[in-house]
Amino acid sequence: MNRYVENLNHVKYEERLRAITQLEREIENGKIEKPNSGGYINNHIHTWYSFSPYSPTRAVWEAYVAGLDTAGIVDHDNAAGAFEFIEAGEIVGIATTVGMECRADFSDTPLKGKRLNHPDQLSAAYVVIHGIPHNRIEETNNFFKASINERSKRTKKMTELISAYLKQWGITLSYESDVVPISKLEEGGTITERHLLFAAATKLTERFGRGKHLVSFITDELKLNIPTKIESYLTDSNNPFYKYDLLGLLKSDFLERFYIPATTECYPVARVIDFANQIHAIPAYAYLGDIEESVTGDKKAQKFEDSYLEELFETIIKLGFKAVTYMPSRNTEKQIERVSGLCERYNLMQICGEDINSPRQSFVGKAITADKYPLLVDSTWALIAHEQLATEDEKNALFSRETISKYPNLSERIEIFAKRGKNMNGGKK
Repeated sequence: MNRYVENLNHVKYEERLRAITQLEREIENGKIEKPNSGGYINNHIHTWYSFSPYSPTRAVWEAYVAGLDTAGIVDHDNAAGAFEFIEAGEIVGIATTVGMECRADFSDTPLKGKRLNHPDQLSAAYVVIHGIPHNRIEETNNFFKASINERSKRTKKMTELISAYLKQWGITLSYESDVVPISKLEEGGTITERHLLFAAATKLTERFGRGKHLVSFITDELKLNIPTKIESYLTDSNNPFYKYDLLGLLKSDFLERFYIPATTECYPVARVIDFANQIHAIPAYAYLGDIEESVTGDKKAQKFEDSYLEELFETIIKLGFKAVTYMPSRNTEKQIERVSGLCERYNLMQICGEDINSPRQSFVGKAITADKYPLLVDSTWALIAHEQLATEDEKNALFSRETISKYPNLSERIEIFAKRGKNMNGGKK
């Protein structure tokens, strides 16, 4: 591997940016082949400030070499990597967007008691704040600090529960020694369930090795059902993504035995929306949809919003959501058509992306192209224009009173902002 590529995940921020600068110079000098633009977009990339094998700089580089025209950072409960992500994007000439993802409490809404898009908990849903103006990034981090602290306390308790269970096989798991060190908590990042399960996956591979011995332990002792595809990954001792694949399996069936419901860390959804509006960002409900087979291997077959989708849309409109975000690779065409139709009926912006948090995942959602989903591509460029314009003057935000007065039709507004976004991008692609 090129040493500069290795340094994209260097512990020091300055070294990471220096590495991507050197890589861009090697492209300019012809030492590295210039990536071809595929016309792709992705507004849902996680970095190591939530859970991911990628620093913000490495994430931008991976997006760039994959042929993306735009890349969007969306970490859980924070935007700590946003400035680095933006700067790295400027270096290689790829347009970027800034967002963050959190879980919100819907208990005070008509959707109380329903399974929304959260596999492990009722009355709670993942919500994305897209298009954060760059002068409001630190404000966003400060707003969610209390949530991060509460989440850390809960994760510590779950760590203790899993450790107590695994002790019978001589395995101990420490929150302080095994979980915190693989996070970026001290730099404003979040510790998620994935950190806990990655630590558990590490301990299991250390105890049983890779391959059939570990697979037998999982099926015979942990009593987990391993899908055929995942079993093929776990029987391959040379699998470079071994612990990530094991993490996915543990998340789909093992975590629920020890899961502690998130309470105080989940702000009421009305509070989240009010904050997003206050900073002139765009609050988006993250549609998941019923799952028959998990694309990413970390979710079991389960029912989510599809049986009450009309009620969901009626509720999120009343709550003040301005957009719905979804991931076409995880849904059927029928699901996408239904959601897209409801977005048009309720005048909601449509935003998309592919959830990146594992090295096995492709940064490119090939289902999302300008030919097939031109609206989703335009929405992304509109986000890019919105962020830059709102950073300069909040009156120019996509959903500001002044902008809506000037362009009351959402489709027209997105089209106009999309053109601005493309013109603003003086990239090198």
